[in-house]
Amino acid sequence: MGGFLSSVFGSGEDAGTESEPSRLIKFSSSARWQLHYNEIKESNKLLVVDFSASWCGPCRMIEPTIHAMAEKFTDVDFVKLDVDELPDVAKEFNVTAMPTFVLVKRGKEIERIIGAKKEELERKVSKLRA
Repeated sequence: MGGFLSSVFGSGEDAGTESEPSRLIKFSSSARWQLHYNEIKESNKLLVVDFSASWCGPCRMIEPTIHAMAEKFTDVDFVKLDVDELPDVAKEFNVTAMPTFVLVKRGKEIERIIGAKKEELERKVSKLRA
């Protein structure tokens, strides 16, 4: 079903540059995000949601790390949401600082990391992905 939804609605936007596709999916539409979220919460797959903002220095600093983790942990879904583009989603997840990483399994938040804490994020993703 995911392939069908992706073909109709697209899998996300700005998933990477043309020359270098990325496993980090960026959503700029609440409807597309909601479709993806509803689909993944039916599975046992770990979802890492990166709440960031274009003006946020620490968000830009950690972005290469997030791309690297998305390539390393292929069994985990990595999603980037800009809080200025999707303020309703940020509010739904009670995000008050950037970057905030929310780790979700089966539609439930299981961990939250506030700040550009690379080692802590990688450690928790590694532990919770199984």
